[in-house]
Amino acid sequence: MLNYLKIGEFIANRRREKGFTQAEVADRLQVSFQAVSKWENGTLPAVEPLARLAGLLEVSVDEILAGRKAEEEKFSYSRAGIDISYTDAMKREMAAHLTSGDPRVLNGLGPFASLYELSFPEIPDPVLVLKSEEPGSKQKLAMEYGYCESICHDMINHLVNDIAVMGARPLAVLDTIVCGNAEKETIKSFVKGMADACRENECSLVGGETSIQPQVVDRGVYILTSSVAGIVSKSRIIDGSAIEEGDVLLAAASNGLHTNGYSLVRMLMDRMPRIKLDKIEGKTFIEQIMKPHTPYYRAVREALSGPGVHGMAHITGGGIAGNLCRILPQGLSAAVDLGKIRPLPLFSYIREAGSISEEEMLSTFNCGVGLILAVSRGKKEEVRKRISRFHDCYEIGEIRQGERTVLFENSMKWRTI
Repeated sequence: MLNYLKIGEFIANRRREKGFTQAEVADRLQVSFQAVSKWENGTLPAVEPLARLAGLLEVSVDEILAGRKAEEEKFSYSRAGIDISYTDAMKREMAAHLTSGDPRVLNGLGPFASLYELSFPEIPDPVLVLKSEEPGSKQKLAMEYGYCESICHDMINHLVNDIAVMGARPLAVLDTIVCGNAEKETIKSFVKGMADACRENECSLVGGETSIQPQVVDRGVYILTSSVAGIVSKSRIIDGSAIEEGDVLLAAASNGLHTNGYSLVRMLMDRMPRIKLDKIEGKTFIEQIMKPHTPYYRAVREALSGPGVHGMAHITGGGIAGNLCRILPQGLSAAVDLGKIRPLPLFSYIREAGSISEEEMLSTFNCGVGLILAVSRGKKEEVRKRISRFHDCYEIGEIRQGERTVLFENSMKWRTI
């Protein structure tokens, strides 16, 4: 247990040893004189000023919280780059973002694992749907250009989309943050971003893991992953098995690259640095490529509120062909009319700037199509209207006899940039 009076006395003595007045400490830390006085009288500083105070007094956070200077030692965890007291204090601040209105979440941050009560009387024969995801090399650009919170929306939206296309309702998300050093504001941005994205997708961020590995990951490098648990009634699983010859293919528009194709884009940026500030529809190239992955859960839920949806494909790495084929039953193929697809100006710009072939564009990017639904021909207009409440939605093809392949017809209508 912390001895606050001892901590206050240690802060005061160390301040005097360093030759600082309370006013000087307040000025250097950009806090009030009264705050410093309160610290020295037994009020513990918040996480951020605590870390800065430790740096000013040339001690560790552990030493402040212990109320004494550590003896000289050859080896310690803090000397190896991990300050347990600092990370514990940081976790306490994370807890504010993990509050959930879901009564099935039975505990918060602190226990060894998260508890989620499985009680779904409205869902007969419930099946858990599980998925893990990471935002790929887009997270490197996010750290470089200051999109820490945004990249978490990418990850959560991608994650939830992948289970939504199987008819699942998302329940709970667990995250993992691996880093070389834990910077409080960065970690807080990540947790806030994930928690906000979960709320937008009607699920809960229930906890996770922050792993500081200074000997494995360079300082300033962060690696994000997350996992989701969803639920669906066994009779309402959407896996493509209901797809029939004659079904219509509807496209729900993407808003950009989402989370795929960034290795190629980064290579293009390395070779042509000028493009970073080029304007596309009033936004810079960087702003365009860093738009968060479109969340489709609410649109999918609306589409499934009525009959007609036989299969759905989330268009990620591998493009339309690489993802649509995953839901085709034996004996059927998908014919996609490329002339009906509405490519975003961003994709036309990338194609033109990099002299990239249409075949390469289609196998690398979504090219403006973030989600494809296979629907019965008689219900296509109803389903299209439901999706259109959330995203631009239009017909791009049909299901035919064949051997589980995606056939492209005609050519894309690329825009002139």
